[in-house]
Amino acid sequence: MRIEQLEYVVAVSKLGSLRRAGEELHVSQPALSEAIRNLERELGVVLLDRHRSGAKISLAGRDLLQPMAEVLDSVARLRAAAGDQLATRRLLRIGTVNAGTAGLVLPAVRAFQAQHPASTVEIRNLQQDDIQASLAAGTLDIGLVNLLDGDDVPPELEVVPLLTGWPVAVLPVSHRLASRAEVPAAELRRERLVTMRAGYLMHRFVHRLFGAEPLGEWHSADGAEMGKMMVAEGIGITVLPNYSVDGDPLERAGLIVARPIANDRTTVSMVALRRRQTRVNPIVRDMMQHLRDHAEPRAA
Repeated sequence: MRIEQLEYVVAVSKLGSLRRAGEELHVSQPALSEAIRNLERELGVVLLDRHRSGAKISLAGRDLLQPMAEVLDSVARLRAAAGDQLATRRLLRIGTVNAGTAGLVLPAVRAFQAQHPASTVEIRNLQQDDIQASLAAGTLDIGLVNLLDGDDVPPELEVVPLLTGWPVAVLPVSHRLASRAEVPAAELRRERLVTMRAGYLMHRFVHRLFGAEPLGEWHSADGAEMGKMMVAEGIGITVLPNYSVDGDPLERAGLIVARPIANDRTTVSMVALRRRQTRVNPIVRDMMQHLRDHAEPRAA
């Protein structure tokens, strides 16, 4: 049993339908319905009467609404107490994929520091799955991840869009392909690639781009920052979201350039994640605002 399952049942009872409950909770109707079905199987009780015209709370479900509300009230008090402790510690824990650290997280942290000089910020470079698991476990406050077209995140996490871009080939400025306006995937395959290690989004994209045919010569790196440094040293070329390269110190120094991949229309998005909860800690709210503020001019 999960807390959000109880929240879903209460929302359906209050709003009168799965559709309206999903809209209010920002959860897709199929995901919400499946979560409630799992709770019904666990409790051995039918909580919703489902018809072609929609779904409403059942008689048995109404009998259980008060105990559910009491559980949710207790959870809210616990979260509030935990939030008060976190505010007292003034510790903000951010998990981020490498692609967001230099260009977005660090300027936002600088602005946050000016607003909250007594607070401590802990930044962890992690893979997406680790970030989502840590947010769900409460060991991170904010997570920054990249998403490809069609990617979803767990319904218990709130998604705040920050940046939208596309994959680019990252090359040494002296590379023969740097003079091209865009680089065909077939040309990339002939080069020594620096791919992201398995578990990173761009590792998944590269294998999607080239299909089942194995890569030729390649190295792998643990994140975008190391990948860009390897490119600057002439070790190979890599593929990253364009917003990971635009304004990067290595690009500003004239050591690396980014070129679009010909005939590829993939969209990559950077989003901020946090747990859905009624009471948001002020320092989490303020950092989310700084992230949005620093993402806005880059997205324009």
